[in-house]
Amino acid sequence: MNPSIPQQDRIIALDIIRGLALFGILFINVKGYIVLTEGMIIPEYTGINQMIDTLILILVEKKFFSIFSFLFGVGFYIFASHAERRGDKPIWRFTRRLLMLLIMGIIHALFFWGTILPGYALIGLFLLPFYRAKVTTICNWLGGITGVYLLALISKLTMGGAGPLSNAIDFATSDSTLVYIMFLAGFLVAKADWIRRVGELKKQVRQVQLVSLPIFAGLSIWIWTAAQHGADNLKIIVSLSSIPGVLLYVTSLLLILEHQSVRKLLQPFARVGQMALTNYVAQSFIGLWIISLMGLETVSPSNVTLIACLIMIVELICSNLWFCYFKMGPLEKVWRYMTYGKKQTVQ
Repeated sequence: MNPSIPQQDRIIALDIIRGLALFGILFINVKGYIVLTEGMIIPEYTGINQMIDTLILILVEKKFFSIFSFLFGVGFYIFASHAERRGDKPIWRFTRRLLMLLIMGIIHALFFWGTILPGYALIGLFLLPFYRAKVTTICNWLGGITGVYLLALISKLTMGGAGPLSNAIDFATSDSTLVYIMFLAGFLVAKADWIRRVGELKKQVRQVQLVSLPIFAGLSIWIWTAAQHGADNLKIIVSLSSIPGVLLYVTSLLLILEHQSVRKLLQPFARVGQMALTNYVAQSFIGLWIISLMGLETVSPSNVTLIACLIMIVELICSNLWFCYFKMGPLEKVWRYMTYGKKQTVQ
């Protein structure tokens, strides 16, 4: 989610990327809108469904929720630094904001078991100690945690994660660890003010892009091959591809969005990103409604693609119409009120 940001300080590229991330998340979440019960049979996919399923593994799985997590880290720093400039207590204010998100997440979990909101709220608390830290300190911690994550994945891939350290390896390779890495990376990028300086740092951004491209391409080929042969280690390979995938996607989008014509073309997604909390929660209800209308008991990959596109079309239309009359999304407004305890206006 994105903490409320004064309109004049918004970085439109971040809102566009956030909107696109919400679209990508749909390709993973749509299947979760139907709760599997005992006795339900999940069909084995062949043909076009198998191809779509593999492409989702390669291009989407773990990448877009990671981008969303990265942007949460960016939002944390922007929110807290603005609070401090207003004379507020930034750490206390963001702690309260996370606790309010936890409450909203618990309510959402009653309707969608796969919601990320409670996890975001709890993991976000571990960002607080870094607010006063130096950029170099954050870099060191980020490098260390990322190194542990990758080494644990390689260990699990080569040795199966068995042995006395199996529980530690499972924790180190969990989605929670990946989310925290992305939180910290986003916080670092915002604190170092790198996003606002993409134009100045194009050479460095391209270097990251060029390094991550062959790594991601190689891992993508590996995922495709493993998927075709039903390899047991498929999920681990997908996890290995998450960080290079995010680096490639984010750097590519930041460079592309430097062009005004591209920003103008993708502007509708910025509105979706500006009310990310509302749209994320709404996705589960819209998805359930569409699945109910279609009378589906299980959701095939081709149905996932169709439903994800339909949900995003609805959210694109509704978000852009909403901002014709209002300055903030409805759940964003509720979250803001819960954070401050009094009515606030968008600056």
